[in-house]
Amino acid sequence: MQAVTKQQWTLKSRPEGIPDRSEIDIETRTIEDVPPEHLLIECLYFSLDPAIRGWMSETPSYLPPIPIGDPVRSTVVGRVQHSEADGFNVGDLVVGMGAWETHGVVPAAFFTVIPPDSPFPAHYYLSVLGAVGLTPYFGLLRAGKATAGQTLLMSAAAGAVGSLGGQIGKILGQRVVGLAGTDEKCRWVTEELGFDDCINYKTCGDMENAIRTACPEGVDLFFDNVGGETLDAALMNLNKDATIVFCGSISNYNATEPTPGPYNWWQVLARSVTVQGYLISDYVAEFPEGQAQMAEWLQAGQLKFKEHIVEGFENCLDAYNLLFEGKNEGKLMVKV
Repeated sequence: MQAVTKQQWTLKSRPEGIPDRSEIDIETRTIEDVPPEHLLIECLYFSLDPAIRGWMSETPSYLPPIPIGDPVRSTVVGRVQHSEADGFNVGDLVVGMGAWETHGVVPAAFFTVIPPDSPFPAHYYLSVLGAVGLTPYFGLLRAGKATAGQTLLMSAAAGAVGSLGGQIGKILGQRVVGLAGTDEKCRWVTEELGFDDCINYKTCGDMENAIRTACPEGVDLFFDNVGGETLDAALMNLNKDATIVFCGSISNYNATEPTPGPYNWWQVLARSVTVQGYLISDYVAEFPEGQAQMAEWLQAGQLKFKEHIVEGFENCLDAYNLLFEGKNEGKLMVKV
């Protein structure tokens, strides 16, 4: 094959705090061959997710740290330019685990073909029909064993995962209370998405009391995307035999010192709480089922969502850091 010149966002050193250009920067590399069972793809969209920040560090996680000198790992949508794997043809649109780069050589096993007859745009497979939609789907139905009549407390309620999770909770017959960082976000999830209530955690004062007021019958299922003070406040409002689905801890991702707490962890014992650590990767075999159900709800008008698409490969890092500034509106991604 003919050599391909690409650009990539290279991890140059382990970030301290919010990543900057001294730690991650653009480099030019050359692709000269594609090994067996691999694909050469042109990247069209990058998914920008809080979990990427953990992969940049040396902290043990469910995926190994990104090696220094490699491009930043990310879920991507791309177009196949060369295939050395069965089941993939030049021109196919694919989605899977790639990196922040204009072109990439990727293991075919990490990718699936987007159905050519799909009625949805390709970037939906990074949002409502991708991990962002399937995360709350399996998190509630499988990990959380959600049932009608429960009270669901959803942190990061205006975020990509939380906003869809709250709507799924309503479809399942739950009472849904969200936590978000602005009055505008709270209005959006209640007035547009149908949440029963939403707490502005930045202005509510005593968060523990605010949750108690919004959830007078207690919390049966807490979907935790945040950790930190939010988790501590939620712990004091859980019902006996409640469940916590531990999906993320964005409040701690850029911490430069060890983070104390949660101070109220003893409530797990006192209230016989089930804490379920949750990874969407545990449900890969069930993705087709989840996508089919999400597509059905979407076409029926039962799900609303926002996508925040930043254009331009060169804007990738600045766009990513919007996550930690609370400035993204919905699912954040870059259109290359």
